Amino acid sequence: FFFQSRHSTMTMISTAAVASAILAITNLFTSAEAFSPSLPSTKLPSYMAHLSTQTKLSATPETIVIGGGRIGSLISNDAKLLGRNDPIASSIDANGEGPIFIATRNDVLESIVDECPANRRGDLVFLQNGYLDNFLERKGLLSNTQALLYLSVASLGVDPVDGITSVNPEGLTAATGVHALAFADRLASLGLKCNVVSASEYRPAMFEKLIWIATYMLVGTAKDCNSVGQAGSDHTELVQDIISELVSAVGANEGIAFPSGTIERLAAYTDVVTDFPCGVKEFEWRNKYFYDLGDDACPIHNGLLRECAEKGKLGFELP
Repeated sequence: FFFQSRHSTMTMISTAAVASAILAITNLFTSAEAFSPSLPSTKLPSYMAHLSTQTKLSATPETIVIGGGRIGSLISNDAKLLGRNDPIASSIDANGEGPIFIATRNDVLESIVDECPANRRGDLVFLQNGYLDNFLERKGLLSNTQALLYLSVASLGVDPVDGITSVNPEGLTAATGVHALAFADRLASLGLKCNVVSASEYRPAMFEKLIWIATYMLVGTAKDCNSVGQAGSDHTELVQDIISELVSAVGANEGIAFPSGTIERLAAYTDVVTDFPCGVKEFEWRNKYFYDLGDDACPIHNGLLRECAEKGKLGFELP
């Protein structure tokens, strides 16, 4: 009798426990429904409404490419591409986020920066050749992402030639800054290499690319060469003398120590883009840096520039 009575009591307790659990679960789902934003008749608690509003207002990262030329078109896959006739200010979300790659000539940089919403200028990524430091410093953008493009695109839509050389099989293209990895990933999706480097590593690399442009283009123009390859092969000693001169001049002026092998690295890259035509262009962004260092620092470079000017081979007047 005692066993039967205890068993009945335990059965009643178990039944009550199950009922209580079911009731608790029912209340839980009812409470969850009360907080569901999908029910229009239900008012959210203030703190959850705040979170919901924040979620809606948060920007979705968007990649923008400014410039529809050879480089801009190349990297614009899955990006918003702005051409020369597209308004910059109204095309860029002032509250948005994500990299804004500028793939244009240097002479339009001023207007692009000025038209870009002020709070998005930190997202601008500069892909231009040349010496940009003075411009970037004046605009307060010296810490922006920059990239050195060691690749060649002969014409719009043509497959690019990567700057992979016998000396640098890892490639020479480099980027630094907050959006450097995003740029490297974009190039990687195209089968192109890009090294993400620190600002201190980038600086000598930037000057080395500047030296390549200033030297091979100048020698090719002065000696009536059809390409940078011809300039390098037919006038090797002159090319090497100017490179050595400019490396020393930059080192003294900037306090930069270049990694050994500059001449070999630049010659190997020239072999990759051997058919690239010569021409002294965008003087204020390229050769002018060295010209302004003076004849004591850059006698061969500056003398050759003046020789080109005297023979009418430059499309501009020297200062």
